[in-house]
Amino acid sequence: MTEGSDFRHWDELIPDALGLIFSKLPLQEILTVIPRVCKSWAKAVLGPYCWQEIDIEEWSSRCQPDNVDRMLQMLVNRSGGSLRKLCVTGLHNSNIFSFIADHAGSLQTLRLPRSNISDALVEQIAGRLSAVTFFDLSYCDKISARSLESIGKNCKALVGICRNLHPLHTAGMPLLDDEAYAIAATMPKLEHLEMAYHPLSTKSVMTILSSCPNLEFLDLRGCWDVRLEDKFVAEKFPKLRVLGPLVRDYYERNEWDECSDYSYISDDLAWDFSADYFDDDAESYDDPWDDEDRLEGLELRFYEGIDEVGGGFGWPPSP
Repeated sequence: MTEGSDFRHWDELIPDALGLIFSKLPLQEILTVIPRVCKSWAKAVLGPYCWQEIDIEEWSSRCQPDNVDRMLQMLVNRSGGSLRKLCVTGLHNSNIFSFIADHAGSLQTLRLPRSNISDALVEQIAGRLSAVTFFDLSYCDKISARSLESIGKNCKALVGICRNLHPLHTAGMPLLDDEAYAIAATMPKLEHLEMAYHPLSTKSVMTILSSCPNLEFLDLRGCWDVRLEDKFVAEKFPKLRVLGPLVRDYYERNEWDECSDYSYISDDLAWDFSADYFDDDAESYDDPWDDEDRLEGLELRFYEGIDEVGGGFGWPPSP
């Protein structure tokens, strides 16, 4: 930098400002590239401003549950109570749900599709999720109307909920309206509702429409027994957009099919998880800032990011 310049080095920015900037980057880069640039950047990654929104849904769909739990605990702890959005899939450990609820004071968006959560557990933690305004419990097969009722009673500001089901799991099932009635009875402020492939009746859907006057989007794809005339909806609910029940395009393979075998890791996955590389007790930790900026026993590294010829990690040059 030339003398008298009005510009400052990036490494001279305060950690809070750096954290807000880094939060716009992909998760892989925040965890693998940024900490290697310089000490001040590594310190910023440990601060809460990078982790107010945590989206590891895609990554978690390809990982072992234990690794997902450890990653989630690390990132949520880094948020320092400022977590506003959390997206993760396929959680299996009941303790991790309680952990999320314990750190949900500022949480507004919570996406937990394909998770192994039960009615009893939802009832146990719902009271600690009162700040949540958008919930995704799609493809969670072990919950029922009990869970939705508990969420509705505790999350008074709820404006969106996703409760889509897999078509192969509901094919041939008799009509089952209890979840629709639970939503209608406890979620009057809803603006966004997804219930694709539910075995619903027209009556239960009409109850939702009557009970949720602010509803603007309703996903009924695959709800084959629902009959809603376009003219009727346009006249009675002019703000409402209804998707379905007919699925006009060929049903593409659901992500459930692609991600159900978590032991499979695609060769296209750009980054890897190693729980043993950064051991809290290990003396071989090779990060230059290991005294204060350790990654708490976790490493995420690029498969193709190691420059074997140069002997380094192939990190981009410091700005």
